[in-house]
Amino acid sequence: MVNSTIRAIRVEEYGDASVLKYTIIPRPIPQRNQVLVKVAYAGINYGDVGQRSGLYPIPLPFTIGLGGSGEIVELGPDVEHGFKVGDRVTFMVLGAYTEYVVVDTVRLGKLPDHVSLELGAAFLTQGLTAVALTEQAYTVKKGDWVVIHAAAGGMGLLLSQLCHRLGAHIIGTVSSEEKAVLARANGADHVVVIPTDKSASYEALEKKVRELTNGQGVHVVYDSIGQATFESSLEITRRLGTLVLFGSTSGEIPPQSLTRFSGKNLKLTWVSVMHYTTTFEEFDGLYQKTLRLLDEGVLKVQVSKVYEFEDAKQAHLDLEGRRTTGKLLLKVN
Repeated sequence: MVNSTIRAIRVEEYGDASVLKYTIIPRPIPQRNQVLVKVAYAGINYGDVGQRSGLYPIPLPFTIGLGGSGEIVELGPDVEHGFKVGDRVTFMVLGAYTEYVVVDTVRLGKLPDHVSLELGAAFLTQGLTAVALTEQAYTVKKGDWVVIHAAAGGMGLLLSQLCHRLGAHIIGTVSSEEKAVLARANGADHVVVIPTDKSASYEALEKKVRELTNGQGVHVVYDSIGQATFESSLEITRRLGTLVLFGSTSGEIPPQSLTRFSGKNLKLTWVSVMHYTTTFEEFDGLYQKTLRLLDEGVLKVQVSKVYEFEDAKQAHLDLEGRRTTGKLLLKVN
């Protein structure tokens, strides 16, 4: 029996971690081609911070979160693709910090028996993003020079692993020597330590790129930081290179004139995996590829900490304070 009311972590006004509110809301009811999932773990992503702060505006009030794992407990009408009650699943949906969530089957994957619910919540959003970034946003090839910002974070580690497998030369940026060790262990060939404070400068990165590439620059920059790194990312991208933006943890990039990219004929793209797939077939293709990479040991997901449901505020504080590495999870049920 599913209760008529459930616990959820909601945002009623944009702001810092203090705006996260623990509240009781009505249990959602699945509609056509939707399922109700009892959430086991919710993934904690920097995108959650963007939701909470208003950087990625969502109509208020809303339940925060981007995805997780759990068990299907109820089906809506006309559910497709063979999903059934009792299936262990991983999902992407806005509003994952809650006991029960309604998910469209277009972004729902059944977990194999050998994949735990914890791992299921940890790999989906970032794993699919990493595959999309290295195969579709830019096709990484053997011998390419690649810069990965925040290389010791959950996304950075997966990107490094994939680019290493593809034979690229990887330059990672991190905020501490401790994180540099982790980045190297996951495939980064060169690591530049840039402390995250107001005096942070990316001149060391630019110098390293010039030295390693004979002044040509890198083929692709994967930038999830945004405002603080944007100008430097443009500087280190070579002619006909690609700058892939997939986050803005340091703030939103100011408006730009497209003509400024013409000097190098750069390709500039913004990637959001929540909007990268629009059909079940597209989603499932990326999902199955990510599962294979996990099974082959190419992708190694590192869950660095699991927070209790009541500790979501602390999780956000730790994430924003750069006190974490790898993947963070919120234990819900």
